[in-house]
Amino acid sequence: MPEGMNLEVAHRLSEKERADRAKRRWEEVVEIVEVLVLAVAAIATAWSGYQAARGDGRQSVLYGQSSRDRFQADAAATLGGQELAADASMFNAWLQARAAGNARLEAAFVRRFSPEYRRGFEAWLRADPFTDPAAPAGPAHMPEYRNPQLEEAQRLNTRASATFDEGTEARETADRYVRVTVLFALVLFLVAVGQRFRVRGVRLGGMAVAVGLLVYGLYTVSTLPRL
Repeated sequence: MPEGMNLEVAHRLSEKERADRAKRRWEEVVEIVEVLVLAVAAIATAWSGYQAARGDGRQSVLYGQSSRDRFQADAAATLGGQELAADASMFNAWLQARAAGNARLEAAFVRRFSPEYRRGFEAWLRADPFTDPAAPAGPAHMPEYRNPQLEEAQRLNTRASATFDEGTEARETADRYVRVTVLFALVLFLVAVGQRFRVRGVRLGGMAVAVGLLVYGLYTVSTLPRL
C-alpha cells in the first residue's frame, strides 16, 4: 500500500477517534447535568408534596378549632342572653313595684339582679331617669353594665373568624405547593424524555426548558411560607 494512502487512513482514523471522544465527553457532561437536575427536582418534589400535605392537615386542625370556638360562642351567647332576659324581666317587675309604691318588693327584685346588672342599675338610677328624658332607657344601656357571657361569645367569635382565615390561608398555600409539585414533575418528565434523544439540539433544548422550569419552581418554593 502506498505510503501516502497509509497517512490518509491514519489521519481519518485519528479524526474519527477525536470526534468519538468529543461526543462521549459531551454525552458525559449532559448525563451529569441530567442526573443533577433529576436529583434536585426529585428532592424539591418530595419537599413540595410534604408541605402540601402539612397545609391540608393544618387546614383541618384550624377549621376544627374554628368550629369549636363557634359552638362555645353560641353556648356563651345563649347563656348571656338568658341572663339578660331574666334581669330585664325583673327590672320590668321592679318598675311595676315602684309604680305601686311597694318598696319592699322593689328591694326584693333588686336583690335578684345579677351583680353586673345591679351595677348598671345603680348607675342608671344616678342618671335620674325619671326626670331626665336624655337618660338611657335602662340599666342594660349603661356603660357600667357588662355581660361576661356575651363578651366571651364576642371574643370567641372573633377568634373563630381569625382561625378560619388562617385555615383558608393554609389551604391556599397548600394549593400553591401542589402547583409547584406539578411543575417539578414536568421537569422530571422533560429530562426523562430528553434522555431518549441522541440529537444534540433536541436534547439540549429539552434540558434548557427543564432547567428553566426547575429554577422557577425553586424560586417559587423559596417564597412560599413553611407550614
